[in-house]
Amino acid sequence: MSSIDWKQYLQKEYNCSCGRVHICDIEEIYIEENAVRRLPEILSRHSYKNLCIVCDKNTERAAGFQIYNELEKAGYSFKKILFGQEELVPDEEALIYLFSEVDNDCDLIIAVGGGTINDLCRYVSYKMKIDYYIVGTAPSMDGYASNVSPLIIRHLKTTFEARPARVIIGDLNIMSQAPLPMIAAGVGDILGKYVCLTDWQLAHIVNGEYICPEIMELVKQSIQKVVDNAEFAAKRDKQAIAAIMEGLVLSGIAMSYIGNSRPASGSEHHMSHYWEMMFLLDHQQDPLHGTKVGIGTVAAVRLYEMLKEKQEQLIPVKDFSIDKTQWKQEIQRAYGPAAPGVLSLEERIGKNSQEEVRRRTEAFLENKERIWEIIEELPDAEKIINVLKSMEAPFYPEQIQVSPEVFKHGIFYAKDLRNRFGLLQILFDFGLQEEFADRLINEVYR
Repeated sequence: MSSIDWKQYLQKEYNCSCGRVHICDIEEIYIEENAVRRLPEILSRHSYKNLCIVCDKNTERAAGFQIYNELEKAGYSFKKILFGQEELVPDEEALIYLFSEVDNDCDLIIAVGGGTINDLCRYVSYKMKIDYYIVGTAPSMDGYASNVSPLIIRHLKTTFEARPARVIIGDLNIMSQAPLPMIAAGVGDILGKYVCLTDWQLAHIVNGEYICPEIMELVKQSIQKVVDNAEFAAKRDKQAIAAIMEGLVLSGIAMSYIGNSRPASGSEHHMSHYWEMMFLLDHQQDPLHGTKVGIGTVAAVRLYEMLKEKQEQLIPVKDFSIDKTQWKQEIQRAYGPAAPGVLSLEERIGKNSQEEVRRRTEAFLENKERIWEIIEELPDAEKIINVLKSMEAPFYPEQIQVSPEVFKHGIFYAKDLRNRFGLLQILFDFGLQEEFADRLINEVYR
């Protein structure tokens, strides 16, 4: 049922107009009805002897038992690895468990699930030099084709190098039965690309960061596929679910091509990651990644709209400086036990230094006409809200129990999670954090 010829993207060196050679190391992608039945046929083309199938309790019910049955019928033996937690977190505990359960002679890991299981299996397979396949159970996030693993290490959300799955299977019979919030989360994750593409273009202008127009176009295709099909996907239409999954995989291929998450993760993700860390530190239930990203997208688009309103008044902050002692205390208060990692990043790169802020604000103002044209291309926040509403998805932070304090801290400090220029750094550079955060809080907390 997939409308895309995936072979055009897979395992071919692509000499891009950007001057680089892109390659995606995935071998096969199947997004269709009954795709799980293809597993024995796919495995027959290889010589894997010792399989490990990784599920949690929910994904085992959704697809795991069917996979066991298909493989047993075809004569394959395998080890089952089951995460028993009600809420699986991609942290040290989960990694240690998976490393300890995967046998040394295992030559293929089959991950069954969505974001968290995918991130864990991708990282463990990469470190153990084992191939891995992913059988998706919901079109809930864009990491299926990604080559990085976001993990929580020492309480800090950190992205680690890995490699993509060899095979991606999206069985539409399974995916169309996923809980609606998981389908909506996939839509939220893709809506975030509006912001990250804007951030990326501004980083290219202000910081001279590498950018690839063709990868940008690939991400735009993924956005359009999802926006066009969101409402039908909410009704579990299989063609719409296929289009959502295709959009998510295209976004992951874009990350694979460039070798990092830049084409698919910007300020909206950084706020989402900060909220996630706070949920986990407070032992609160953490909403789905894409759910948070959708809400972060609404917030980021509104902040960009506020920035447009200020365009005639933007001037470099005179004699900019920060009190380093006070800033460290603020980071420690905002991040708690995760603060050491954030502080060490700033010590290494100094992106908040007086010199860097002056350089960036001058570069921004020298190129302001082009920058405002790029920001003008963003959809209105209301359009994002309406897409999320069509999926019965939350769109304001209060709806997922993000407190006003955590929301404000995200606007101020989520930029310090990564060495990545974008909207949140611009607000810092021009001294707009306090004003914009207070305005937005008054809008979204009613």
